[in-house]
Amino acid sequence: METNIAALHPSLVWGFAILVIIMLLLDLGIFNKKSHEVSSKEAAIWSFVWISLAMIFSGVVYWVFNKDAGGHTLALDKFAQFQAAYWIEKALSVDNLFVFILVFNYFNVPRALHHRVLFWGIIGALIFRAIFIFAGVGIINITFLPEMNLFGQNVQVNVVLTLFGLFLIYAGIKSWGGGNKDEEKDFSRSAGANLVKRLYKVSDEYDGDRFFTIQNGIKMATPLLVVVSVIEFTDVLFAVDSIPAIFAISKDPFILYTSNIFAILGLRSLYFLLSNFIHMFSKLPYGLSIILTFIGIKMLIAPWVHISSPISLTIVGGVLIVSVILSLIFPGEKKEHQ
Repeated sequence: METNIAALHPSLVWGFAILVIIMLLLDLGIFNKKSHEVSSKEAAIWSFVWISLAMIFSGVVYWVFNKDAGGHTLALDKFAQFQAAYWIEKALSVDNLFVFILVFNYFNVPRALHHRVLFWGIIGALIFRAIFIFAGVGIINITFLPEMNLFGQNVQVNVVLTLFGLFLIYAGIKSWGGGNKDEEKDFSRSAGANLVKRLYKVSDEYDGDRFFTIQNGIKMATPLLVVVSVIEFTDVLFAVDSIPAIFAISKDPFILYTSNIFAILGLRSLYFLLSNFIHMFSKLPYGLSIILTFIGIKMLIAPWVHISSPISLTIVGGVLIVSVILSLIFPGEKKEHQ
């Protein structure tokens, strides 16, 4: 079982929680108190802030382990685990943007309201990702089979990680090239939309940034609440790919959760920064397909061959860089978005 930084330094857990709460309060309560269309400049600044905070935090992780918990080798491994998990989630989050754009266009959401929808989507992600990650680590720890001899080596196979590995290889192959499978999707019939419609009567028009409105004396949900629900359910579906993927990187729930949340928190600013230039990342789905397949293979061969975190980080980073460069050289067709 891996050394757990949270058990060694609970103050780091509180520090992370306080930082996230403060940043969210600043984001919604001060800088974005009024709904407005986020400019590319503002999005770039916030993207820089979130990425910088993630890099600083990974440095803190390295410093803590190097100082108190095992020296340079373990510290470097934990640093690489955080970085690899962060960039995997960041890359897969970019893939989410394609769907977010489709959802916003389908429901004709005014651009000034996009930030509010994504903010509440992030709040939901904070909760659901915690459940997935901590429950997942717990299940993995109790699903190791007894040691057995396979292919000439005494190994201990984990049932859950093996299933995850097979699933990620399947997902990677299936997602090769991305495709346009969601472009004709009727999001008004998705699980998130249906849930809101079962609970409330939904008005036909938006009422500013409100989730509820009064019409003819009747309290009704606005289409904005429907959109938030669709985004929440969409994130849960994407987590089915991204959460198993990071289990191949580390079994430390604190490393996995913090890296995941830093990547998710930066998703809103990344959306506004890239939404008008998403066609310039047309080759990214191919890179994500390769990454998912690599991680799946890593999970399957883990009992026999250990691929270290620094090597995993190098491979993931290399694939992302190449796919982005190829996208810039051979951009896709630009489409108009709201």
